[in-house]
Amino acid sequence: MKRKYTLTAKNADIYDLYEKSVQSVEFEVEFINKMFKKNNRGNCLDIREDFCSSAFISTEWVKTKNKKAYAIDIDKNVLKIALTKAKKRISTEQLNRLFLIQGDSLNKKNKKVNCVLATNFSYWVFKERHTLKKYFLNSLKNLKKNGIFILDAFGGYEAHQELEEKTKHKHFTYVWDQNKFNPINNHMTCYIHFEFNNGSKIKKAFRYDWRLWSLPEITECLKEVGFKQVDIYMQGWDKKKNEESDKFYSVKKCDADAGWIGYIVALK
Repeated sequence: MKRKYTLTAKNADIYDLYEKSVQSVEFEVEFINKMFKKNNRGNCLDIREDFCSSAFISTEWVKTKNKKAYAIDIDKNVLKIALTKAKKRISTEQLNRLFLIQGDSLNKKNKKVNCVLATNFSYWVFKERHTLKKYFLNSLKNLKKNGIFILDAFGGYEAHQELEEKTKHKHFTYVWDQNKFNPINNHMTCYIHFEFNNGSKIKKAFRYDWRLWSLPEITECLKEVGFKQVDIYMQGWDKKKNEESDKFYSVKKCDADAGWIGYIVALK
């Protein structure tokens, strides 16, 4: 008789858990292609994924024929993890179009691409306005003429609170912990924890020291460094299910919700 596999803190892979609970790489690949089509920018062939960690988006991107991805991260150890995972997910031919590059996304230069990505609020590691603008300028310089820069952000009045939110998944529970927040400078410390059905836990699987940037601040900085147009996309609402939908819409205003997630699309 085959024994039932139980996911626990001892045998779980935190990067796999992260992907299951936080990322939707299929959606993000589709969103990139939609933004190019909507803005008449042609076909997006190559992307640069900044702060890539295990490079899940880049790995998904190269599954499409002839497309290339440059995944940038400052941590060489996490890039080794990314390579190990990529080898299990994609073919050798696809792997040859995935470039894992150690470097600081703040100033790293590489071959110009159609799209630069900074998702999962990763660029919030830059806490000063001049540093944020330096990163945005570097992103602009790494884009081709028809390039698009895609970022995400979260906010709402709960974003300023110290709180924990738990989301139940099939074999584990994802815990988002806004542990500390300083309203003087909007600096925050957050953690991701994982809890398992057998009672075991992985505490502080991931730690984030960020500044909570507002959409007006982000938009202003993008335009100041030279992006021609900046659009905000907010998540829609599914009235039948009474929950957020998987669609995002370009908006000029939105409700002051307790919590929201949005995308910022900046055109070169």
